[in-house]
Amino acid sequence: MRAIIYCRVSTNKKTQETSLARQKEELTKLADRNNFSIISIIEERESGYEMDRDGIFSMLDYFAGGEADVLLIQDETRLGRGNTKIALFHQLQKLHVSIYTSLHGGELEVSESDSMVLQIVGIVEEYQRKLQNAKIRRGMKRAVRDGFDPAKNLSNRHQASGRDRIAFPMDEVVQLRQKEMTFNEITKRINNLGYPVSKATVHRRYQEFVNS
Repeated sequence: MRAIIYCRVSTNKKTQETSLARQKEELTKLADRNNFSIISIIEERESGYEMDRDGIFSMLDYFAGGEADVLLIQDETRLGRGNTKIALFHQLQKLHVSIYTSLHGGELEVSESDSMVLQIVGIVEEYQRKLQNAKIRRGMKRAVRDGFDPAKNLSNRHQASGRDRIAFPMDEVVQLRQKEMTFNEITKRINNLGYPVSKATVHRRYQEFVNS
């Protein structure tokens, strides 16, 4: 599996340099013990309460793009503190990222209180999605009552200025992802099946599928 190492200290003081070096050393050893290949080592000097961090966005880009599978941190406070930590936990869960810490010597054990908050956030997000879908359905029904013909709209879709939506076997993508293949590997497999689609498109459609 491919890993991102994330190290953080809260200040730019010289005394913090040894902490960053120690974190990197511990996490490199953790990757070696678990046979992880290190894709990137991100070092950051920012407050854990701050969400707007270059290193965090860089780390999330790796996972969103399917370029890495595992996050390695010294402990959960290195990722963030307070609401920032919960928000990042939630985002990483949605991206199906495993988190390993040198403190635990393995996969992170989320505290009972944090787990409860994450469950609540997930439930709220799900009901927000259902509410939005219900509003869309009601709007469509109202439009049909007012004379809108969706079949006619679809029949003229080829006249639209935008590009056609590329079709490819989504069930194949899901099966390959369940086998822990990367999106790069999945895209190559789909291309070999005769579907000229990009990795970004495969990743986006997969996210749409799992969140639908």
